[in-house]
Amino acid sequence: NDSAAAGLEKAISDLGLQQANTRELAAAENESEDAAATRLRQLVTDGFNPIIAVGFKYATALQTVATENPNVQFAIVDDATVELPNVTPLVFAEEQGSFLVGAAAALKTTACRIGFVGGVDVPLIHKFEAGYMAGAKAVAPSIQVDVDYISPAGDFSGFNDSARGTEVARGQLDGGSDIIYQAAGASGQGVFEAVNAATAPDAPKFAIGVDSDQYNTVAPPVNEVIMTSMLKRVDVAVFNYINAVAAGDTSVLPEAFDLSVDGVGYSTSGGKIDDITDQLDAYKAAIISGEIKVPSARQ
Repeated sequence: NDSAAAGLEKAISDLGLQQANTRELAAAENESEDAAATRLRQLVTDGFNPIIAVGFKYATALQTVATENPNVQFAIVDDATVELPNVTPLVFAEEQGSFLVGAAAALKTTACRIGFVGGVDVPLIHKFEAGYMAGAKAVAPSIQVDVDYISPAGDFSGFNDSARGTEVARGQLDGGSDIIYQAAGASGQGVFEAVNAATAPDAPKFAIGVDSDQYNTVAPPVNEVIMTSMLKRVDVAVFNYINAVAAGDTSVLPEAFDLSVDGVGYSTSGGKIDDITDQLDAYKAAIISGEIKVPSARQ
């Protein structure tokens, strides 16, 4: 959400969009489809166009409201199921960015055992898992990757349960993993705290953040265990979408924001992977060229 807002702020500063002509509304936790649709309809009624829905949970409500309002342009982040001429999907190659941080984990682990904690067991998060697994095994085919999800499909509490994030991560650390990648929303804070509690000078443990550069957003000293983050540039997608709508041509947008358009990537804040960036960038080039095909689903 913060990244999407940053894309809007860039449109205000770079494209001359007037702040008074923008509005940001927030969803309530576990709200109904009717509530989501009501919010979208309110924006339509108040004259906003385009309207950007952030998150795949908006898909059902957006299908309804976009059908009702064919002359209003909509976009939705992380969903490509709403197939209407006035709806633009803003989706990402999360598996590609996750491949790179998986490779980083395999290059940095001393246990040859790493972990993945997903928030909710849904196809979107499977993309993160699949890419992470592929990247790690590209470096070390025999590496062990522990995989756990905080909540099952249909229960979105896994994205907002820091205590469970800590519990799940602690289990992986106790099992021998020394690096854990979290794709768990706000629950990721619990993962970081578990890793921070487990690390020691003679046996360091590390975590990998997601979406934004979490070394810069998590408070110290916990952020010191974050060795890198998989960057998912929702801000780039939102800005490019607004720019394309302003120009009257959304066909210029990529089918997916991938490595080739800097839609995904990895962070280097903290300096913990400075010694392996050449190797990671070689993998990046191979993915962009098509030499490496990254799976987007569980194998």
